[in-house]
Amino acid sequence: MTPGTDTSAFPGTGTGSARADIGVIGGSGFYEFLADTERLSISTPFGDPSDDVLIGDLGGRRVAFLARHGQGHRIPPHHVNYRANLWALRSVGVRQVLAPCAVGSLRPEHGPGSIVVPDQVVDRTWGRDHTIYDAVGPVVHVGFSDPYCPRGREAVVDAGRAANKHVVAEGTLVVINGPRFSSRAESTWHQQAGWTVVGMTGMPEAAIARELALCFTTVALVTDHDAGVDAGGAVTHEEVLQVFARSLEGLKSLLKSAIGAMPAPEDDESALCSCRRSLDGLRLPFALPR
Repeated sequence: MTPGTDTSAFPGTGTGSARADIGVIGGSGFYEFLADTERLSISTPFGDPSDDVLIGDLGGRRVAFLARHGQGHRIPPHHVNYRANLWALRSVGVRQVLAPCAVGSLRPEHGPGSIVVPDQVVDRTWGRDHTIYDAVGPVVHVGFSDPYCPRGREAVVDAGRAANKHVVAEGTLVVINGPRFSSRAESTWHQQAGWTVVGMTGMPEAAIARELALCFTTVALVTDHDAGVDAGGAVTHEEVLQVFARSLEGLKSLLKSAIGAMPAPEDDESALCSCRRSLDGLRLPFALPR
């Protein structure tokens, strides 16, 4: 996108009748997360998102859902248009995002079915579009020392504990490029570094959310032990899908409870979360959706 682009020319970037304040970016099995939805086809300055945005009511909140990999899980992690996905959500009013994903555990004590709510991330991806601010113009550096929203994380952790789930309240997610799984040597390296779980979709998703001043919370469902952890065997796609399917309803229930406990949209500017203030004082090369 070039400096001075009129973003109002793109469908979905202005105000409209279908609005939501909470967004959920989900994968396989989440296509029926909301009932009685309105479907929006949204174009963005970065191309089309992975799928249409579905907006409906859930727990008294207006929620927008977007399938990260598209219907039928057709888009591999390294080809997901993370920029368009987050822009599309912001364009319908979303300011808080919950992002469930499947991960492998790097710790023997966090077995399949565990929920990890990371507070840190390590990005080992490459070849992806990592920023929305890549045009010539004012250079934009956003802070990313604490990648995830503290209030969103608290809501998810509290909901999980209330449901007596094995919830790990902090940890580091290392994001690999995929679509292959890690080698044993790579897995050992990740374990020795002290990281907690490994996945393929968490970046640049979290960083782009911060560039859009969105509150962003990753909810990582452990589907397997990564290669070589706890003397385990090689990870297989079939194993991941089986565990994810068994754990899906519990994950949906946790997210629905968390959505009901998420902070209401702030009317008072002084009460804004630090995530929402990530662009304060910065000169941007173009306007963001309102």
